[in-house]
Amino acid sequence: MNKNLILVFSFFIALTAFGQNKNITLEDGVLQQNRNFRADKMTGFQWIPNTNKYIYLAEGGKKLMTANTKDSKAVELISLADVNAVLGSDFKNFGGIQWKNTSTFILSDGTKNYEYDLSSKTGKAVSEVAGMENATYDNAKENIAYTKKNNLYILNKNKEKVAVTNDANENIVSGQFFARNEFGIDNGIFWSPNSRFVAFYQKDQTDVADYPLLDITQTPGQLVNIKYPMIGQKSEKPRVGVYNLATKQTVFISPRGNSDDYLTNLAWTPDEKYVIIAELNRGQNDMHLNVYDANTGAFIRTILEEKSNNWVEPEHPAFFPNKKSNNFVWISEKDGFNNLYYYTIEGKLIKQLTNNKFIVRDILGSNAAGTEIYFSSPGENPTNMLAYKVDLKGKQTLITKDQGVHSVAISTDGNWFFDEYSNHSTPSKSVLYDNKLKAKTLLESNNKYEGYTLGTSEIKTIKSADGTTDLYTRLIKPSNFDPSKKYPVLVYVYGGPHAQLITNSYLDGANLWMYWMAEQGYLVFTMDNRGSDNRGVAFESIIHGKLGVNEMEDQMKGVDYLKSLPYVDGNRLAVHGWSFGGFMTTSLMLRKPDVFKVGVAGGPVTDWKFYEIMYGERYMDTPAENQKGFDEANTLNYVKNLKGKLLLIHGTSDDVVVMQHNLSLIKKFVEAEKQVDFFPYPMHKHNVIGKDRVHLMTKVLNYVIENN
Repeated sequence: MNKNLILVFSFFIALTAFGQNKNITLEDGVLQQNRNFRADKMTGFQWIPNTNKYIYLAEGGKKLMTANTKDSKAVELISLADVNAVLGSDFKNFGGIQWKNTSTFILSDGTKNYEYDLSSKTGKAVSEVAGMENATYDNAKENIAYTKKNNLYILNKNKEKVAVTNDANENIVSGQFFARNEFGIDNGIFWSPNSRFVAFYQKDQTDVADYPLLDITQTPGQLVNIKYPMIGQKSEKPRVGVYNLATKQTVFISPRGNSDDYLTNLAWTPDEKYVIIAELNRGQNDMHLNVYDANTGAFIRTILEEKSNNWVEPEHPAFFPNKKSNNFVWISEKDGFNNLYYYTIEGKLIKQLTNNKFIVRDILGSNAAGTEIYFSSPGENPTNMLAYKVDLKGKQTLITKDQGVHSVAISTDGNWFFDEYSNHSTPSKSVLYDNKLKAKTLLESNNKYEGYTLGTSEIKTIKSADGTTDLYTRLIKPSNFDPSKKYPVLVYVYGGPHAQLITNSYLDGANLWMYWMAEQGYLVFTMDNRGSDNRGVAFESIIHGKLGVNEMEDQMKGVDYLKSLPYVDGNRLAVHGWSFGGFMTTSLMLRKPDVFKVGVAGGPVTDWKFYEIMYGERYMDTPAENQKGFDEANTLNYVKNLKGKLLLIHGTSDDVVVMQHNLSLIKKFVEAEKQVDFFPYPMHKHNVIGKDRVHLMTKVLNYVIENN
């Protein structure tokens, strides 16, 4: 894509045969985008291991379909009714199916695990443990590691229950994620390749402060304490345990620096001799990739060290392309963009495999020989997500041929690629590529919005506040748009790291309720400012130590662009966002008080000292290190500036952005004798979900319409 060109896309919905279109309701816009209006997809696609056959779900997950790569003719493999009849189970769908081998799959209902053999059409319950959580099978699908409360257990293939840990102190938590899911951490159990060991995270939360939440469903209301490590205060102390199934002994690996350093991105070498762990200091600006002996837990060596004046953020474990070699691929953004580096276990750099000026998003896998690595990346247009392959000599090839947002699954032997994608004009398309990248279309969805009145979406680029960086914008217009009229605008904002709102997918990454809002006579505008995702280090790290500053200046460039349009009523601008977007909304309303007439901030961070350590200290350091930055970002310091109408919303059980943020801001408004509106969602956490979300968006959008 030529960045000097303005990109304009339009989204058109044709008339029905009778010339009458139906209207999207707000309830449709909130609940039905991924239900009734969901594009036809090969849901639940999986390759059957060690074959060129695949499966996917049909009839709402009640049928298992299969086909082979030779002719791609799908047939029913088995129905859920037949499986339930054999197992004596009551599964509602095939969701979560796992393959044990080419003919046997596993289903779980949370407490029981079942196996079903397709060749013999027989099945059985293989395990049952009340209270089992975080159940994780080994690679052979024989042993299960799981947690119960704060301890880790193994149910081995002989159905023997083994207590790996037995801590009566509930502040010692084993086998669960730590660091509040930062650094790519989403689990706490790691089986070795041949199931001789299981590694696990253990965190000591003793020194972490309790944070009180109120359960109003009890009489009287009940206090529920969670562990919430706030910026600058005491944090978790992590260890990695390695349990040997033969000796029944556990060795522990502790941080080599301070006791509250982060141990992240754990990986096993294929020969099971070593565990590789990225140790990151609490300041998150110095990372050591360390090798440890799996039998003794002894430190062997540091393979590499990465430092930064801003932050180092390892999010991907070492990847071993060849199951017979300890040579591995490491993802690093040390040169400004995530690229792939090929190392020996001794720490020698064999080859920098990619040298792109765009990021590697994730490693998808490798071929059986370990000579090609497959990865996802936006490529040169950051609104895309494509798939590439690169060989060990650094020869890179684009696998996916169409622009858009792709999800790719690779067969066991690496000879076939299943690709499902959408883009601005394609609701969904499912494609099969062979190893010569010859494509065959398996499924192409109809437009599920056919016969409904929807407006248009325009994607453009404007310059950021630095005058040089391109920022992507999305402007949604009503179906009856009249350029001679003046329209009010709702600006929907997030603005923070690890998020991208504008993508080359169907509806351009927008929520369907935005199209509903456009039909009420609004323009709905969004921009991904500097600091957001998929653009590399320089683009993202501009926010370090001064959250909100550059983000707001970029958003003001968006406002300037809007006001330059002859059909925009510059006196009727509204802004809405949630979480970091709530922080941005309150910041814009208070620090740019003459710009927006109305704002709605959901779950906002208001004072960063109330936020959690792992995310907050990465971007802001601590108050002791950066008091000026905390003061400048603190929305409580600007309450006297408020001119427009402001609605603040919060879930009362929010354990991510605790309600102390909003209540502290409201207290300041009271002291300043400023009137604002507040609406709590009792017992909801950080996001208001389910049918109550219709209530939420009705509240938000009515407030905008009534006050703008």
